[in-house]
Amino acid sequence: MKISALVALLMAASLAAAQAQQQQPPAPATPSTAAPDLGLKVEIEPAAMALVKAMCDRLAAAKTMSFTAVTTYESPDRTGEPLAYTTLAQVTLQRPDKLRVITPGDGPRTEFYYNGKTVQAYEPAANIVASVEAPATIDAMLTAAYDNAAIYFPFTDLIVSDPLKMISANLRVAFVVGKSIVVGGVPTDIVVLVGKFVHVQLWIGSDDKLPRMARAIFIGDPSHYRHTVQFSDWKLDPTLPPDTFAFTPPAGAARAPFARPDTPPAAPAKK
Repeated sequence: MKISALVALLMAASLAAAQAQQQQPPAPATPSTAAPDLGLKVEIEPAAMALVKAMCDRLAAAKTMSFTAVTTYESPDRTGEPLAYTTLAQVTLQRPDKLRVITPGDGPRTEFYYNGKTVQAYEPAANIVASVEAPATIDAMLTAAYDNAAIYFPFTDLIVSDPLKMISANLRVAFVVGKSIVVGGVPTDIVVLVGKFVHVQLWIGSDDKLPRMARAIFIGDPSHYRHTVQFSDWKLDPTLPPDTFAFTPPAGAARAPFARPDTPPAAPAKK
């Protein structure tokens, strides 16, 4: 089952960090695979979808792009009340088959490289790297990375080849809220998108049609914890150096397999 990533706003998971078992904030809540049926009447405002389509068309047309994504999510502390945790990702891509995601914090720095043939995840502090052969497109690689290693980025809907198709999946409600001059330092149009799994408030640049912020609450989460991604430093179709997506592990880097963090360890061989 596919779940829209921008809409779901799942946290990016680094396999290298998971293998190293560094101290990390607790993982955010994820939507149930059997989300409750709230009986929502399908109400898709054409004005809202026009704004979303303009954003998606601009993103899909870019052959190269880079941006910064700051994700803030809530997770319960020892008292049960929510704490806010934040990560920053510096994203660079070249369609159809190259992606780099550098996450300098909070938490240990992680690096993710995809060059059309292999995926490599690296954690410098622990000097651990995981490498695996990968499918030939960003879309297929992202699906494989989630299925095989639980790597999921909160900006996936922005970088797939057809953002509109991804965002529209399971959409039940879409309407325009109004305008803002605060978010991202530019005028934005605010829309609400409600799907099977989440309720999302999305700020889209009125002039440049670029996403500036998305705020989501998972449907069925009794705590109504909030998950927010802020987007900045947009560059569409920049000229990228040839080595942008190249990565050579440092000498002595420990190797880790690509596997989901919840995969049980292999049983020892019988003698």
